Amino acid sequence: MNRVIMITGASAGIGRALAIKLARADFQVVLSARREETLLEVAQAHPDLADKLHAYPLDVTDLEACKRVFAQVEAEVGEIDTFILNAGDYDPMPLDDFDPEIFRRLIEVNYLGAVNGLAAALPAMRARGRGQILLTASLSAYRGLPQAAPYGASKAAVLNMAESLRPALDGSGVGLRVINPGFVKTRLTEKNRFAMPQLITPEEAADYIIKELDRDAFEIVFPKRFGYTLKALRLLPYRLYFWLTRRMVQK
Repeated sequence: MNRVIMITGASAGIGRALAIKLARADFQVVLSARREETLLEVAQAHPDLADKLHAYPLDVTDLEACKRVFAQVEAEVGEIDTFILNAGDYDPMPLDDFDPEIFRRLIEVNYLGAVNGLAAALPAMRARGRGQILLTASLSAYRGLPQAAPYGASKAAVLNMAESLRPALDGSGVGLRVINPGFVKTRLTEKNRFAMPQLITPEEAADYIIKELDRDAFEIVFPKRFGYTLKALRLLPYRLYFWLTRRMVQK
């Protein structure tokens, strides 16, 4: 029996590229996103993978829907080996456009969507003592970056939550890991009006994830050089860090 991998946010960007590559690698891939028509478009664009791609519409902000769809997939497709919680939203927010609604929306999708996915998957995986869950966070979770207050805060919450839960899951047979991408060329990052260092394609991002899919490391980071740069920024004292980020704002 082929391994079953479920991916939320699979209708576009990293999720879509990852789903196609995993299906070509002979996994059974469950694609989830809010709109069924976008999921069907993915499957229809790859008729040779019809027996590997399974579309299940899901709004990750709906806890009961997450529980219901997870159980439905396990009953109809098979035991979910790997659950990749990749659904996400993004909007840059300059200070002059401060908008609490952006914070609320991104927290609901990026953070609470991950919480709901965990609530759906953990009981079954812990009961059988196997499986892994990957949460898509971001390199922006490391430290606050200009124009990214709503997004960075939501992703920092995901990273912090995973760090908190990982020790309790050690020894249970259930793995909990995070994916921390840098800038990936998608419809969301097209909103940015600044040069994005080391911008990569969704297909390149998917390759990074697949390469480390079955490793035990807590964090999948890419692109590597950009990731190491932002890791180094975490070590700076605030005085130096704000000196750097003020220059980013002035640009």
